[in-house]
Amino acid sequence: MRTSIATVSLSGSLTGKLDAAARAGFDGVEIFENDLLASPLTPEDIRARCADLGLTIDLFQPMRDIEAVPEAEFARNLRRARHKFELMRRLGADTVLVCSSVSPQAVDDDALAAEQLSRLADLARESGVKVAYEALAWGRHVSTYDHAWRIVEAAGHPALGTCLDSFHILSRGSEPKDLEGIGAIPGEKIFFLQLADAPLLAMDVLQWSRHYRCFPGQGGFDVAGLVRHVLSTGYDGPLSLEVFNDVFRQADAGPTAVDARRSLLVLQETVGRAPLPDPVVPTGVAFAELVTSDAEPLSALLGSLGFTRTARHRGKPVALWEQGEARILVNTGPAVRRDVTQLAAIGLESPDPAAAARRAEALLAPVLPRRRAPEDAPLDAVAAPDGTELFFCATGRPGLPDWRADFEDTGPAPAPTGIRRIDHLALTQPWHHFDEAALFHRGVLGLHGQESVDVADPYGLLRSRAVTNADGSVRIALTVGAAPTDQSVQAQHIALATDDVIAAARRFREAGGRLLPVPANYYDDLAARFEFADGELETYRDLGILYDRDAHGVFRHCYTRTIGRVFFELVQRDDGYRGYGASNAPVRLAAQHGVRALTGG
Repeated sequence: MRTSIATVSLSGSLTGKLDAAARAGFDGVEIFENDLLASPLTPEDIRARCADLGLTIDLFQPMRDIEAVPEAEFARNLRRARHKFELMRRLGADTVLVCSSVSPQAVDDDALAAEQLSRLADLARESGVKVAYEALAWGRHVSTYDHAWRIVEAAGHPALGTCLDSFHILSRGSEPKDLEGIGAIPGEKIFFLQLADAPLLAMDVLQWSRHYRCFPGQGGFDVAGLVRHVLSTGYDGPLSLEVFNDVFRQADAGPTAVDARRSLLVLQETVGRAPLPDPVVPTGVAFAELVTSDAEPLSALLGSLGFTRTARHRGKPVALWEQGEARILVNTGPAVRRDVTQLAAIGLESPDPAAAARRAEALLAPVLPRRRAPEDAPLDAVAAPDGTELFFCATGRPGLPDWRADFEDTGPAPAPTGIRRIDHLALTQPWHHFDEAALFHRGVLGLHGQESVDVADPYGLLRSRAVTNADGSVRIALTVGAAPTDQSVQAQHIALATDDVIAAARRFREAGGRLLPVPANYYDDLAARFEFADGELETYRDLGILYDRDAHGVFRHCYTRTIGRVFFELVQRDDGYRGYGASNAPVRLAAQHGVRALTGG
């Protein structure tokens, strides 16, 4: 299907928005009137620019407060419309969006609304224009799609149809049965379809609409269900995005446009209209790669955790550290932003690495060029929205390249210390990429997204959302600060699974490692909330172990000190615990702030 995007969905100048939409692969755009008014280009220039970029102008919007008004006011509205229709002729746009009136002059009279919209459509037809009438969720008298359609149907004008907008329909709490009426609208009378998702918020619908819309798949609406109803009518127009979002208005238009187009590709796949390569869900974490300019502190930390340096890359300054099935690569080679230790890449075990890469490329993930010697294993890698490199790996599987073949042994396998594998990875997202990252990991990698949670931090709120595969062998927690200027500890971390976190913490401490200190007040609160065996709580207090329960089981975990932007977590999941200890995150964040204040880093 053709795809379109409203210029209001992107930041910057109109020409910049058009360029970004074209580069992302959109077929057309909706020109938002304010963008046109602020542009130094003439309508003819904009028309030519769109043609050069291969973009059609699918909609001009919006015309407001037109219908069901006193005759003198309607005469003024027709005069205004005449000017706008001439402008559209110059622009090369043939459909105009008319929103249901919010004017205090509008009256509750469907017959009058139909009669005046019919007269507007007469004028539009003379100019070669069609009118798409849309119900605003906060319209004064017309606020539902079925009401707007009844007025259009009563008008019976060939140049008058309806525009369906997923936000205005779904924000009213529509149940599946409430959408069935869409199927009764003839497809040729649906002149346009606008799409937006949104988080489920309890707030004024106008403010919700103006500030918190997001792309399909990033919020809580069943946009796919609505689109299925629309397509069942025979609608053959574009899927168009109209998203008002404060974050998108401040972010670079290029990545936002790519994110937008990816959302429509995933949506089309969901409704059976996009021939994308099938998802290839990762089955485990092959490795986590840390980059650093100073390997000594990181090597000491890994050694205290029980890791052993077992191999070194043949042609690059990359060492492999192992413990159980947990593998950490330490890269000390030249790279961008190597001023601090940070998590730069993740190796994901894949049943079919080549197919996983094809899926990622089809969903617009940047394919990363690799500096590779002829004898190196061919590994496909793409960039996640935060810049983390994702490698698709097949570790130890016959017939498929094994990335470990690029490494030469430097030491024996480590003695077991109880660390089994990487339990999960926590990645801090740039503040304007959080929703994009969640959609990316679900759409590109086929991971399941869990509910977003807010975590209290001494300097504000952090948002976190985990994505995981079915058996939990891949878990990634995506976290972002509440604002671009927040002062929270925006660190990444690697959680290591163990069957006995108490023993692992003691071994770590005895080996010279330093665990994050936890305030005594936390343990006083634990004593009030839970019952423990004799001496159990004292052990947790001594080692800095935190405790949580959910409906499935128990979680015990503790943290190392931070090096650069990275710290490690030792975790023990019992009886099927599924969470990440989110209730303990405020204590952890405050403790990290305290350590940073004391150490100055």
